[in-house]
Amino acid sequence: MRIPVFGGLWPIRPRDALRDAFAGVTLASMNIPQVLGYTRIAGTPVVTGLYTVLLPLVAFAVFGSSRHLVVAADSATAAIFASSLSPMAEPASAHYMALVGMVALLTAGLLVLARIFKLGFLADFLSRTALTGFLTGVGVQVGTAMLGDMLGVSVASRRTLVQLWQVMQGLPSLDLRLPGVSLFVVACILLGRRFVRNFPVPLVVVVGAIAASAWLHLSDRGFSVIGPVQGGLPSLGLPQVTWSETLAVLPVALSCFVMIIAQSAATSRIYAIRHQERVDENADILGLAAANAAAALSGAFVVNGSPTQTAMADRAGARSQAAQLAFAAIVIVVLLFLTGQLQFLPRCVLASIVFTIAVGMVDVNGLRGILEESRGEFMLAILTAAAVVAVGVEQGILFAIGFSLVRHVRHSYEAHSMVLVPDASGRWQPRPAAPGLQTAPGLIVYRYGADLFYANADRFADQVRELVEKAPAPAQWLLVDAEAIGDLDLSAAQTVRTLLEDLSHRGVQVVFGRVNAYLLSDMQRHRLAADLGEGRIFPTLHEAVEVARAGGMPIDPPEKVLGLR
Repeated sequence: MRIPVFGGLWPIRPRDALRDAFAGVTLASMNIPQVLGYTRIAGTPVVTGLYTVLLPLVAFAVFGSSRHLVVAADSATAAIFASSLSPMAEPASAHYMALVGMVALLTAGLLVLARIFKLGFLADFLSRTALTGFLTGVGVQVGTAMLGDMLGVSVASRRTLVQLWQVMQGLPSLDLRLPGVSLFVVACILLGRRFVRNFPVPLVVVVGAIAASAWLHLSDRGFSVIGPVQGGLPSLGLPQVTWSETLAVLPVALSCFVMIIAQSAATSRIYAIRHQERVDENADILGLAAANAAAALSGAFVVNGSPTQTAMADRAGARSQAAQLAFAAIVIVVLLFLTGQLQFLPRCVLASIVFTIAVGMVDVNGLRGILEESRGEFMLAILTAAAVVAVGVEQGILFAIGFSLVRHVRHSYEAHSMVLVPDASGRWQPRPAAPGLQTAPGLIVYRYGADLFYANADRFADQVRELVEKAPAPAQWLLVDAEAIGDLDLSAAQTVRTLLEDLSHRGVQVVFGRVNAYLLSDMQRHRLAADLGEGRIFPTLHEAVEVARAGGMPIDPPEKVLGLR
């Protein structure tokens, strides 16, 4: 397996490198407050947010291929592992951080396996609709979890609905200064996001809050602050956990793996298309594996290809991973010289920054668009969001995958089927299959819109029988347009064989047209081709119609009723 390096960096000219370096500085100014906020979601020390945009950024720049994808802390994956690990260990404790590191290391291992065995297709089982619902649910959950710190209310539970109830119980005893500051911070960030998108409003808010806290001694006036923050570069080492704990966190890593594959692949594709570039998805998977391994070894937590941070980098003018390397260089400066000031940051300000991140995850426009196009898809998104809020993040992603699969199976089970009927000019046009439709006296041309498998084969057979039984004129020929049927399993083959026997007893001859090589192979393997007989399976519908004409059907030549071949 060839491992290319710096695919997201080369080729680059000095002029482009300078542009990307400035973009990286801009990206750092906007994202450093955000990654500090992610630690509140993850339940880890504040400094670990900075660690996620140091070695992981460099690792992806070396091994990834996308020139635009920003791999860093992400609210969705942070919520996944935090909700699962917090019952196992006290958040921010040494034991908790060891478990967090093992989740990142296992996620890296799963990504390596995905690269070797090309398992990236697993993320396709998480539909865009389910992903929208999942992220919306995570946004609601994270936003609710921040209300306690924003309002100065004690919240002990980790369950979203219980947290909301505890916040409501604490409302009568509010110190209005804290919610006032929180509301001001949220308003500033959301208005800045709306009107000055390229201005680092969160950074200005954080710097201003730190300065005000240090000058006015807010920690002595009822404002809780984050306290001392470890400075310096991260130390390297493997997470120290037991074998049983490793097995216990493996499902958590699997959930993070699915989310990373789904989000990162979608994000890198979007920006590759936008900039007319090619992206090597296998190299990106390897880059994501390297980034998560770097996170595990450097005391950080799971990192992901972030859609929001990638969008920020693109708006800042970044056109290669040189911008992310510049971002990492800024983080080194912060770790070496500026962590001492972070201790004065009020918790309500940090929680308010996280709350704005959560608001951004609730994709109202996306949900509205889904509702306009499909009520069923909208219900899928809402059910997924509700599962995340009511049950939990890790369970929510399983619900999302399950709902997506059920909806897919339902589409295949209730496949669209048509009967070709003549229009005013005599040309055959498809109409939804219904009893009483007939292509011509004695002839039914039936089109089925999905693969035939154990679940839908009986529906296929029952509909054919109904069409034959209720045809206006006694059916003599049934032509199956099999263009959409690419697969036929054993159970479906047995059902079709029984159908052929029934139709033979009724005197109906059956012909299959537009049979592709894969379906033909299945029909031969299951001996359906032999049951049909020679000259009853054709690669085109024209040939099938010609056989019916030769058998006595009073129809025009296929070129006239079907058009040119």
